[in-house]
Amino acid sequence: MMNEHSRTGSPLGRRQALAMLGGVVLSGLSPARWAHAGGAVASALAFDGGALVVAGAQVWRHDLSGGASATFPTPRAHIRALACHPARTGRLFAALEGGGLDRSDDGGRTWHPASGGLPMPQVTAVATAAGAPDTVYAAVAGDGLWRSEDAGENWSFVMDRPWIADAEREVLTIASVNLASGMGGIWIYAGTERGLTRVPDCFCRWQDVVAGNAMDALVAGTPPAPETPLPEGEPVLALTSAMAAPERLAAALPSGLWASSDSGVNWAHRSGHVAPALAAHPTEPSRIAAITADEVILSHDSGASWAALPTT
Repeated sequence: MMNEHSRTGSPLGRRQALAMLGGVVLSGLSPARWAHAGGAVASALAFDGGALVVAGAQVWRHDLSGGASATFPTPRAHIRALACHPARTGRLFAALEGGGLDRSDDGGRTWHPASGGLPMPQVTAVATAAGAPDTVYAAVAGDGLWRSEDAGENWSFVMDRPWIADAEREVLTIASVNLASGMGGIWIYAGTERGLTRVPDCFCRWQDVVAGNAMDALVAGTPPAPETPLPEGEPVLALTSAMAAPERLAAALPSGLWASSDSGVNWAHRSGHVAPALAAHPTEPSRIAAITADEVILSHDSGASWAALPTT
């Protein structure tokens, strides 16, 4: 289990330090965030109803049922991460390069700011809550997790960054996962520069991913190691979970794409693709999309096989 950490004795408070950071963009921790999709530079994707939304320098929307594709202008800045919720089709949240968050209520056609109260530094990851579509989580560089319970109108700080291997670690990707396991069952899974961790939505403590419920994980002294964990020490670049099957997770690491069918306790290597972004279809959990170095790819069998997504 991860050690707790306190920042007592720091010469600057969190808010003072963030004010000094201003709009500094987190560097050295992110993968190469680009791919060609519909002629646009892309770094984020999400399933929105029956469509796959790919975003970056533009917003590209592809109807997976065979309908037409469309391209829309980017929000105020290049999009770094996307989040949506199946109960609010058309609503998207976009973390912007350089800091800030935008929201769209029309599937990516138009956008408006949704970061009132968030600190200025880079939002490294964003996710909607599995059981509450108006609740949004954002990871802020150099700080930790923030939560909005009114779809981005107001934000409050809820959790420091995870303490792993004697240092606070940046959160690169997050997913809200609704599991039938203690403390209400809602977990926030986080991919960091040093691996995978999670916290219950009571935000009491970051924990290793182990078998059993949240209370077991919280009170256990030294939990048993997973039988087949993710490679130790590798950054988790992207993470996704389908809300229809929360026990099924997919993760992107430098070593490739991995899948878990037991809430992240055991993992299987699925392919050698390196992907800065992943998305799982909310009602068809076997369908996963990923951005690679030069294309958007789609799997219909939980990552066992992949095909390039057409751009026309």
